[in-house]
Amino acid sequence: MITITLLGTGSPMPSPDRAGPATLISAGEGAAAEHYLVDAGRGVLMRLAAVGLGAPNLSAVLLTHLHSDHITDLNDVITTRWVMTFEPTPLTIVGPVGTRQVVDHIVASLEPDIGYRIDHHEDLAYGFTNIDVIEVETGEIDLGGAVKVSCAPTDHKPVHPTVAFRFDHGGASIVAAGDTVPCAGLDDLCAGANALVHTVIRKDIIANVPMQRLQDTLDYHSSPEEAAQTATRGGVDTLVYTHYVPPIPTGGDGADWKALGAEHFAGTIELGDDLHRIEVKGS
Repeated sequence: MITITLLGTGSPMPSPDRAGPATLISAGEGAAAEHYLVDAGRGVLMRLAAVGLGAPNLSAVLLTHLHSDHITDLNDVITTRWVMTFEPTPLTIVGPVGTRQVVDHIVASLEPDIGYRIDHHEDLAYGFTNIDVIEVETGEIDLGGAVKVSCAPTDHKPVHPTVAFRFDHGGASIVAAGDTVPCAGLDDLCAGANALVHTVIRKDIIANVPMQRLQDTLDYHSSPEEAAQTATRGGVDTLVYTHYVPPIPTGGDGADWKALGAEHFAGTIELGDDLHRIEVKGS
């Protein structure tokens, strides 16, 4: 079994109820459990704390792309992992080409803080040398765990490159897609998976907002209908919506969002507030 936890379901617009985009994929039990963080949006460590986990528990951080709302709190994950572990514990960060440059710049921006902490805590002297950045395009990613992790390119142009990730464990499989329109890479990754986690935007609503900056978002995101069509092509059982634009009212059932998807997908559609949890069992 693999568990999906929607840590953050919000958008670039700050919300009092929804943290920025972040999804936790967990497999295994007890000390052997593996926890993979997909994207690191605003407030991610607060949401992790709400499920009893922290930066030291993460097996890896996987970034679908380098848009600011998906990496807002990556610096917090990096710093907190460092100061909350008591021996050098490498943090693996996986993402598309360009991720290494972003991480290098984050570390450079933290140089004063790094210096302060090392001056005050000698046992932190190993610094940030224990970040392992892996840039990926497609195929299997060797992260050394029991969970098989793979990726494929997606289409969020002009943001490029972008990727989606697939997690296989114990006969269960989950695909986590970031912002993308329907594309062959995502279709291939979804083939035979049990569940798809997909960001969605209500194009029918946004199209009626007379603001060019919002109109510009329509051509590189998927609607609930398009995400449902992707899920159908992949033959998945469960489709999980996240990163809602515009926000679904907290506590709402999102019935209208589900109805749009149900026209194109016969399986189960899940959505919810931050910390919504879905268990996925193998076929």
